[in-house]
Amino acid sequence: MMAEKPSSAEEVAEVVRAHARISAVGGRTKPALVGEGKELGLSGLTGITDYKASEYTFTARAGTTIREVEEVLKAKRQYLPFDPLFAESGATLGGTVASGACGPGRFRFGGLRDFFIGVQFVDGAGELVRSGGKVVKNAAGFDYPKLFCGAMGTLGILVETTFKVFPAPRATRTLELQFPNMDTAIDTLCEITLTQWEPDALEFFPRHNLLLLRLAGNPDALEERIPAILRQLAGCRVQQLSETEATARWCSLLEFEWNALEATLLKVPITPSKILALDKALAERAIGRHYGMAGNVAWLAISGPTEVEEVSA
Repeated sequence: MMAEKPSSAEEVAEVVRAHARISAVGGRTKPALVGEGKELGLSGLTGITDYKASEYTFTARAGTTIREVEEVLKAKRQYLPFDPLFAESGATLGGTVASGACGPGRFRFGGLRDFFIGVQFVDGAGELVRSGGKVVKNAAGFDYPKLFCGAMGTLGILVETTFKVFPAPRATRTLELQFPNMDTAIDTLCEITLTQWEPDALEFFPRHNLLLLRLAGNPDALEERIPAILRQLAGCRVQQLSETEATARWCSLLEFEWNALEATLLKVPITPSKILALDKALAERAIGRHYGMAGNVAWLAISGPTEVEEVSA
């Protein structure tokens, strides 16, 4: 009897062998990625199977939610630095890898693919395949698991994933920078990336010409650095957010709450020098937009498939 919501890798393989096309579904936070074919729910394929805090690695089944993983890591003062998206909405490890989506933390430490070190998946023939390992340095040669980052599930059904993690920062500080115009905001964004501040995250909200800057590290060192940073930011209105306010703002950003519409999210790799031209072109349309990772990624909220083609052109 075939399992509609398998609870093991072997059951996933059984379902794949029984159908010509399979569409894997996790937390349904990214429904646009779900393709045609027999829907295969992975919500039963959950749990952390191996966690070596001293080695800074963990292995978990693909249907495990990001929130569950974050809670376990937090107990050991560790975290996933690339800021996985939609954790509050129920995003899973499998969907996160398949989409390749990262949050603001990618700016300092790299993206999901830099922390993804091992995978077990079911291929198109219904065979179980394992690649990579459960230690940070596990093999020489081609880093096969990286292929699955952003592959949208086209290379196989993920059933188990292994990640390396980092020690969580002892403290963070968030500064909100308000500018009179977009030109000044983008100039300052570029200047910040060239400083020795080591920003942990730097995001640009074009609607209010506002930068959100996060710093992380030793609390005493941060307290010493903040006054000097504030003096260098004398050309704008600066507000240091409380810990509660900062947590809410970053969580809101990870959940894309800046987009109030039911829309398709389009990720556009750019450079800060192109933000002005792109934003001017988009201003003529009712398109929500946000510029992340120090201006190197534009997120566009687009209402329909026809508009996606027009914006792409």
